[in-house]
Amino acid sequence: MHDAPSMLCAGEALTDLLHQGEDRWVSRVGGSVWNVARALAALGEPTAFAGAVSRDHFGDALWRASEAAGLDLRLMQRVDRAPLLAVVERGEPPSYFFIGNDSADLHFDEQALPAGWSQGLRWAHFGGISLARQPLAERLVALAERLKRQGVAISYDPNYRTLMDASYAPTLRRMAALADLVKVSDEDLLGLFPGVAPDESLRQLRAMNPSALCLFTRGGAGASLLRGEQRCDAQAPRVDVVDTVGAGDASVAGLLHSLASHPDRALPDHLHAALAAGSAACQHAGATPPSREAVDRLYEQLRAGAALA
Repeated sequence: MHDAPSMLCAGEALTDLLHQGEDRWVSRVGGSVWNVARALAALGEPTAFAGAVSRDHFGDALWRASEAAGLDLRLMQRVDRAPLLAVVERGEPPSYFFIGNDSADLHFDEQALPAGWSQGLRWAHFGGISLARQPLAERLVALAERLKRQGVAISYDPNYRTLMDASYAPTLRRMAALADLVKVSDEDLLGLFPGVAPDESLRQLRAMNPSALCLFTRGGAGASLLRGEQRCDAQAPRVDVVDTVGAGDASVAGLLHSLASHPDRALPDHLHAALAAGSAACQHAGATPPSREAVDRLYEQLRAGAALA
């Protein structure tokens, strides 16, 4: 495939239906994996989203937003199925559910992708609810395993949601075991390892693949980056927070961009890149991809602060 992308994000693109009070609702484009794709494109990485969306108003909005973000659309499919919807009744504490029986996302067909689509890939990112929805989940895990055998580095963010019950455990183990990068938040660990202390749940997750790079985020309390016996911790830069939606997805994109563009950076610098991207995303409403300029500015701010410490 000519000008094949170097970054792939495979999984769900969906529509959030947000309750605004009384009988008023608004729709917003979203989806964890798709958000990572848009953030990578905003940071200048040639990125494709591989997934299926509906042929209706909701699918049109996702397609237009993907095009506006600069995503490679050749791996994005349109199918005659209902859209995948996330109905958010309340934001804090979150109250939500998904509508998507036999919806478009479940009908993604790898066999329909153009010839040579994976020839230029360096990284492939997976995660979100797409890995908890069958039969799509099994196909995506198999795709990740095939790409890994081809030499493509794998990124994985479980991004816990309530539909990830006990049946999700084998998927967690398979994806963690093959990932070169695992991103997880403190809230993810509470859901994935119920009743287990955070330090122990992180240890259990890392034991599934001790050699993987692990980005552990803690919201406003900062983040850690771990590789083998190495660990570095840092606080997020101070910004005027408008919305935290999509911050975790942006942090993954920031780290992937740093790993791809600056592989020789020290571990703390990669962590600063992740924190800069996540914080930049918080300066806008919704899951808005952070601009490269904003990320670079916050990254330099973090580096300068670390040098003075």
